[in-house]
Amino acid sequence: MCGIAGITGGNLAVGQEALKSMLSMLRHRGPDDFGLYSDGRAALGHTRLSIIDLEGGRQPMSNEDGSVWISFNGEIFNYIELKDELARKGHRFSTNSDTEVIIHLYEELGDGCVTRLNGQFAFAIWDKNRSELFIARDRLGIRPLFYSSHAGRFYFASEIKALFAGGPLPREIDPAALNEIFTLWCSVPPRTAFKGINELPPAHWMKIKDGAIASVERYWDVPLGEETRDMSIEEAADGLFDILSDSTRLQLRADVPVGAYLSGGLDSSVTAALITKISGAGPHTFSVAFEDRAYDESGFQHEMARHLGTEHHEIRCSYSDISGVFPEVVWYAEKPVLRTAPAPLFILSRLVRETGLKVVLTGEGADEAAGGYDIFKEAKIREFWAREPESRLRPLLLKKLYPYLSAFQGQSDAYREAFFNGGLSDVSDPLFSHRPRWQTTSRLKAFFSKDLLAECTPGPEERLKMLMPPGFGSWRALARAQYIETASLLPGYILSSQGDRVLMGNSVEGRYPFLDHRVVEYCARLPLRHKMRGLDEKHVLKRMAHGMLPASILKRTKQPYLAPDSKSFFAGGKSPDYVEELLSEGSLKDSGYFDPVSVGLLVKKCRRGAASGFRDNMALVGILSTQLLHEMFIAGFENRAVAGRDAGLRAPAAAAS
Repeated sequence: MCGIAGITGGNLAVGQEALKSMLSMLRHRGPDDFGLYSDGRAALGHTRLSIIDLEGGRQPMSNEDGSVWISFNGEIFNYIELKDELARKGHRFSTNSDTEVIIHLYEELGDGCVTRLNGQFAFAIWDKNRSELFIARDRLGIRPLFYSSHAGRFYFASEIKALFAGGPLPREIDPAALNEIFTLWCSVPPRTAFKGINELPPAHWMKIKDGAIASVERYWDVPLGEETRDMSIEEAADGLFDILSDSTRLQLRADVPVGAYLSGGLDSSVTAALITKISGAGPHTFSVAFEDRAYDESGFQHEMARHLGTEHHEIRCSYSDISGVFPEVVWYAEKPVLRTAPAPLFILSRLVRETGLKVVLTGEGADEAAGGYDIFKEAKIREFWAREPESRLRPLLLKKLYPYLSAFQGQSDAYREAFFNGGLSDVSDPLFSHRPRWQTTSRLKAFFSKDLLAECTPGPEERLKMLMPPGFGSWRALARAQYIETASLLPGYILSSQGDRVLMGNSVEGRYPFLDHRVVEYCARLPLRHKMRGLDEKHVLKRMAHGMLPASILKRTKQPYLAPDSKSFFAGGKSPDYVEELLSEGSLKDSGYFDPVSVGLLVKKCRRGAASGFRDNMALVGILSTQLLHEMFIAGFENRAVAGRDAGLRAPAAAAS
């Protein structure tokens, strides 16, 4: 896994100093090496985390005659098979890297090359003969790619901070993005948290000529809505085992040791069990435990590690551990976050690196593919409710939702019914499944300042609706809910703030067997009844895992990964200095995003330990992370950029022209 950056367009006497400044902000993504390429019309840069072909994989890399150059971030897991195929067609290889496979595949298929790649990737190819830059991103959005056009030039990079370091780009937080994040948990691509900075959406490629965007195309989509109805659960489970095993086998390809995360839940346990079966030995496993026992799953983690015989490593997080790394998490996330959950994962990836590993497999993606989230149950119950409005089962079903939320369970049946009944008159509403969640999150905007509210146009949900595929409204509620989670929250939050960004902050690569596109496609076409049987989530995965895992893991009640929120910043009534400063009346007035009076009342409530429910906790974390984002990227970015440049890059690996 690596960092990529580049510039093209205009009268491009591209100085390597500008590119070096960009790369200096990406060193954490690739501490093993770096390289530059420039020919006067385009410049590509690369920071390398060496995983495959440790000696021969230096980048930027070219084809045989130097007419095609690439800067690549990611892994192509089927590179060995593709290399054999391309060699039979006459392509000559000079390395054993997956990077070179992309070059020759591009020569063979042009923009169609992306459809043959099994992997997680973001890359830029400079085609000198066509004088064209081709950039592309993987299907599920595992690896990030940002871009901006300014003064006739096109800039791209793996992280936004590199764009700001290399070009004269304005730095301003986008109120429309805040409106979307404080509704949907993430902005809708190509929008990011910053005005003028865009994100290439997952499963898209783009061509750039003369510094301007010439074309953009989506090359893949999740085939939800294509349900196969005549398949038994046994057939479904057997098929899932075969394709998931093959995905895990491919994702174990590396020239360095590979470890695994172990949360104590079903998904990571299945992943670790498959690794053990395929490799013949338990991998190094890594877990987060919490001093606050309300969040702790270490008992299940230890049990699973003993079952597989892994060498297990654990970090135990306190409140102060979370608040201590939270500014770093926001620096790497480059967007406001509404929960602290990314912080322990940042600490965990640091443990992986300190242990000597730089690749881990995780169970991420299983909930989206196999139907594991509680919001999927919620959609199914609400769909039943709309169909059978007088059913006496309704209160009982609603109470089965969110068993781990004591506040929710303590509410009256009337409260629960009132909460979930919004939109029941229109089951075909494309966003039917997510309306209650977004309604809850939108309440956080009560803390916005008057100026910010004036800039927020209504309808973040409607903007997301425009991205839904044809016929979406006719799908079953569960399928629609799965699609929204897979297309929105997965790339916009799970794989970024809790995935790539916190892992790469410590130079660690995450791999996701459940997000092999073949697994995603297979699960998307399964009968819905096999994914959720009654209200039993991930039924097909549990059937598949029968005999692989201890019964206590297989049958345990699902507990979503959460971390202490407001308690982390006010433990014992005391706060870190940065919290006091950024939530002060003066700082809030200076940044202008939030109403100081409302925030002041919230802070007092949190300080005395009286914060309750999602609203208070998410509001505190969202406000604090926005303030941090402003402080680091708007008010104080120059100092950080200078520090990055001063730290320098080690001797260049390559400089071509």
